[in-house]
Amino acid sequence: MKNLRRLFLLLCLLPTCLFSQINTFKLEKTTTFFPQEEIINQENIEWRYLNVPENWDKPTGKTIKIAVAILKCTSKNIDSNPVVYIEGGPGAGGIEGIWNWLKHPLRINSDIVLVDVRGTGNSLPKFCPDLGKQFLEILSKNQNSTQDEQQKAIAALACKQDLLNREIDINSYNSKSIAKDLNALKRALKYDKWNVYGVSYGTYTAQVYANDFPQDIKSLILDSSISDISMYYNHNTENYMNSLEKVFSACENDPNCNKQYPNLENAYYETIEKLDKKPITIKVDKRIIPSGEFTYNTEDFKIAIQQSLYQRKLIEVLPLLITEFNKGNKSTLSSLVAAFSGALRLDYGAYYCVSCNEAIPYNSISEFNKEALNYKKLKGGLSFYKSDFLVCDKWNSGVDKSSKVLNDLSNLSTLGVPVLVFSGVFDPITPASNGKTTVGKFKNGFLVNAPISGHAPSFSKIGSEILNQFISNPDQDPDVKGFQTNNKVHFVTDVKVNGGVSNFANSLNEFNLLFFAPFLIAIIILLISIFNFCYVLIRNRKDAAQNKIMKYLIILTSILGFIAIIGFVLAINSTAQDNFYILAFGIPNQFDYLFVIQWAFIVFTIISIVYFALRIKSISNKSVIAAILFSLLLIGIYFQYWGFLL
Repeated sequence: MKNLRRLFLLLCLLPTCLFSQINTFKLEKTTTFFPQEEIINQENIEWRYLNVPENWDKPTGKTIKIAVAILKCTSKNIDSNPVVYIEGGPGAGGIEGIWNWLKHPLRINSDIVLVDVRGTGNSLPKFCPDLGKQFLEILSKNQNSTQDEQQKAIAALACKQDLLNREIDINSYNSKSIAKDLNALKRALKYDKWNVYGVSYGTYTAQVYANDFPQDIKSLILDSSISDISMYYNHNTENYMNSLEKVFSACENDPNCNKQYPNLENAYYETIEKLDKKPITIKVDKRIIPSGEFTYNTEDFKIAIQQSLYQRKLIEVLPLLITEFNKGNKSTLSSLVAAFSGALRLDYGAYYCVSCNEAIPYNSISEFNKEALNYKKLKGGLSFYKSDFLVCDKWNSGVDKSSKVLNDLSNLSTLGVPVLVFSGVFDPITPASNGKTTVGKFKNGFLVNAPISGHAPSFSKIGSEILNQFISNPDQDPDVKGFQTNNKVHFVTDVKVNGGVSNFANSLNEFNLLFFAPFLIAIIILLISIFNFCYVLIRNRKDAAQNKIMKYLIILTSILGFIAIIGFVLAINSTAQDNFYILAFGIPNQFDYLFVIQWAFIVFTIISIVYFALRIKSISNKSVIAAILFSLLLIGIYFQYWGFLL
């Protein structure tokens, strides 16, 4: 009888348990995360928030919202073969990069699910999205690495305190929790299985997810993988220097590169010595740095070079970048600060929640420093990463270290699904050796080496094609000939260095009509004056000599100005299509003639104004001529503003 009562009670409780499990998460519709972007909002994209427990061990407790964008496949396949993308960082959301996915070949036959993992992007609560800006301001100061590290720690702890004040459970923001979020999202979207695609730190999260929920995985793609989280920081200096030495070697073996940048390795270490003794202070846009100044010291130089190793197009300009640093070219270095700010767009609140929970505790500051000693001329490891040890030491203050347990990934060895691993030969943070180790964890792994790529080679055109082949037919080895045949870095040489090019290109890219209005009006006036004066000179040959000379000067000067403007626009467009990072320095030497035309325009503008001043009494239509000359002068002022004439 007692057993029957117990069975009855269990049957009564079962629906309640099932109900609570079903309601641990909920998917809700929301409006677009890009309300101002018409192109995005014309696409077939579903915008969602996934409500999940902040702490999965407390399913009925506080909930948070995970932002999700589902780009529906463009074909009418019954099987949408979904791909979920996990961004890296940690601290980066996946939705911000939606532009890369709108026309991605994967989308033809697959739904693409972009997620802002907890604590990032559009997910709620937001953490510390402006902490990266504070870090940039710290880097901009003329101070040593110790001061940088201490100030970063202070700013990070202020972020942590803000999170605690808002009663955010910072211990619940890690790869384990993200894995549970992804499992809930898959179920909420009613997908049976999906292809899991992780990049950079996202590969570690993807491995945790595949280990904990192997039944969710149709295939696994790991690009620039973390093979061992306990070595992620310890080998930071070695990974950087191995990649940089490959650049030195490749340049030395390239006749054109070696001719223009001889002894590149010596130039690199010489620049470290120079900046150690005398940092370079440059003027920058106050919208980026409120003080309007950025001081490049040794650490800033090292991290700038390290970040340049991430992308193939930046690797191509790396010898030029090192050379410009070595020369101390302020006009060129000023345009690089914007790239610095781009590298600090992570949500560093989420970054430290994850890093201080599952990475730093298993790495060692003593091992980091010990390895850095192997590179004496480097003058220490990268402070940008070393500072994480100090920050996490304070972030984890009061936390029982024995409670930290390395994530168990032992189930990966039994995972039978196809696994595709990408690695870039020049990758400075997750080196090519990681790819070999990672692919060895799986029974059915395939390694793709990208010989001229840095970080995340799957985003290249060739990488995207390989990825699409794999997703379409994961049981067949993809064709990697595209990478194998394109195995030489094409270093950028023969560049006309001029800081005005970058400023002009930025103005064109932003295109503020209010800013450009006087410039465009001046151009229109010049065009009208060219046609009008040509017509007058042909029809009225009896005009006074001084009037003819004035008109000829204006026609010639206007044509020079027009050619210079159109020429620079076309040159910038052509260069951007080839490698837009060149524009940070100037334009290829093949467009060198434009600077000659530009200076000729300036000289003839001055001659025209002087001639007008000397002959003003005898020249007819003075007000019209004065307006045209003012237009010429205005265009010259714009050239000066952009920095062409410096």
